[in-house]
Amino acid sequence: MTMSGVAAPLAPAPAQRLRRPSWRDPRLLIGLVLLFTSVAVGARTVALADHTEPVYAARHTLPTGTALSPEGLEIVRVRLAGARSRYLDARYPIPRGKVLIRTVGAGEMLPVASIGPANGLLYRPVAIPIDGSPPAGLAPGGRADIWASAKRRDALGGGYDQPEPIARTVEVFTVDKPGSDLAADRSSSVEVMLPADDLAPVLDALANQARIVILPVPGSVDPS
Repeated sequence: MTMSGVAAPLAPAPAQRLRRPSWRDPRLLIGLVLLFTSVAVGARTVALADHTEPVYAARHTLPTGTALSPEGLEIVRVRLAGARSRYLDARYPIPRGKVLIRTVGAGEMLPVASIGPANGLLYRPVAIPIDGSPPAGLAPGGRADIWASAKRRDALGGGYDQPEPIARTVEVFTVDKPGSDLAADRSSSVEVMLPADDLAPVLDALANQARIVILPVPGSVDPS
């Protein structure tokens, strides 16, 4: 305070100059570490999410003996985790002249072990005519038992013997239903895949006009 009683103004404090942070600043180093870590984790997550392989899968149930074709197959992307060689790689065209040597269910990825040459197939397709519509439950890829009643040769007016099983749990290949038109043929047929041991009795029953019944095995085919 001066002699006159008036306070003298205070001298201004020196301005603080902002200093550029040094790369040695611990806070800057910690921030960089967190940034790089988050980027690495994000890149890893994206890489794992996209790490899928294209393989062929069945559009619907494909029975034994089905030839490989675009109509029966579709491409799906899955994470195989090193099992790529077990399934048919969709990066390449569908192989020609190959058939299924076992049934492949609807939506199932196509195992390489289920594919083979047509001339190496141990089953033969045999069409069995049926009067009227086939029994409910018969579907391609399902299983069925075949029974036959032999036609009597010595009885007056014909007739048939008691039915007997001639093939069990054979695979159904196709089911042809009669047309819906009233004038259409009312007969149908079921094509089954028969192993060598079942060929003779079934062909004999067909040749001798036996009465043949095909019974589906319950639960042998996926209803979807």
